[in-house]
Amino acid sequence: MNILILNSGSSSLKYQVINMENEEVLVNGYYEKVGSAGSFLSHKAKGEKFKFENEVADHKEALEIVISKITDKECGVLKSLDEINAVGHRVVHGGEKFKESVIIDNTVLEEIRKCAELAPLHNPPAILGIEACMDLIPEIPMVAVFDTSFHQTIPEHRYIYPVPYKYYKDYKVRKYGFHGTSHKYVANRVAEMIGKPIEELKIISCHLGQGASICAVDKGISVETSMGFTPLGGIPMGSRCGDIDPSIVLYLMEKEGISFNEMNNILNKNSGLYGISEISPDARDIEAAMADGHKNSKLALDNYHYLVACYMAKAAVAMNGVDVITFTAGTGERGIETREELCKHLTFLGVEIDIEANNVKAEERLISTQNSKVQIYVVPTNEELMIARETKFLVNNI
Repeated sequence: MNILILNSGSSSLKYQVINMENEEVLVNGYYEKVGSAGSFLSHKAKGEKFKFENEVADHKEALEIVISKITDKECGVLKSLDEINAVGHRVVHGGEKFKESVIIDNTVLEEIRKCAELAPLHNPPAILGIEACMDLIPEIPMVAVFDTSFHQTIPEHRYIYPVPYKYYKDYKVRKYGFHGTSHKYVANRVAEMIGKPIEELKIISCHLGQGASICAVDKGISVETSMGFTPLGGIPMGSRCGDIDPSIVLYLMEKEGISFNEMNNILNKNSGLYGISEISPDARDIEAAMADGHKNSKLALDNYHYLVACYMAKAAVAMNGVDVITFTAGTGERGIETREELCKHLTFLGVEIDIEANNVKAEERLISTQNSKVQIYVVPTNEELMIARETKFLVNNI
């Protein structure tokens, strides 16, 4: 079975084709600047990299070109579309409606539209990708895999906010959580690496990148996560503030006459590590500046490490213990210093990192000492493979 995985952004289209017989990636690529001048496709197949400078007006045109490249004699891997058995779509927000992945039909698509107001930057592009497939390859079954569905097991008393309950009843204001596909993949993968059933493990999953979240995975299910109503909440991130006193927002809007859109931009694009360091949202740039004596870079990183560790401790509280800590995503997989600093804050839990073993980037590895009461692993995430597995399961059981 060959499955096409699509991840549609507002101006991008990422894709992979995975052979599910051996879970091999046959081809992958990234269409950038969709709908803008200078749009182009980066495409990798047969061990070679290709670049095609084809401007496209929308996601449908982008998908048409992607399909043509996948089946091209020179740069493709399939003889025809008949060799694609299913399509898996990443959809960020499924609200309360979708507690698991689903086969897409018109009814499902309409429900995804209703969730768009909860994720205005993420769901509309996913809808465009789904509609493009419906137009171009309507005969191929499609599956929607939601970032939020993994967190639908979080208990009510943890996902509800202490604001008037009518806002939950009327507008579904609650914690949803995100990165669920990544957390689910990493938790299951680390259980395989350890050689224990996931039902016997309490796992703190740390997805640390430009967007970042912590998840408590107890016996294979999510019982707590850091992101909330939107991906802005939780731990500080590259340019997002994470949790702050809400009065700060009201105070600054009144003090400086900041509009809603301006404040939204400040909180999402000019805060977090970037906001404090005034250097960059990239931890690598900030670490380099700190090495040169830049005071605010050190302050930004100290603040980040402390607050992330606090959420990791909160995850342990949610599970009343912890057996395993995993680090994944850009910073989690490559941030040697970040992992070390975070673990320093958690020695009270019996966490002890092996400095030599921790000297690794983007490789699966145990990085805790033999004496550590908690095992610590680097586990590169693979959301596309998780989407493919979910898609295969549903399509095989239609």
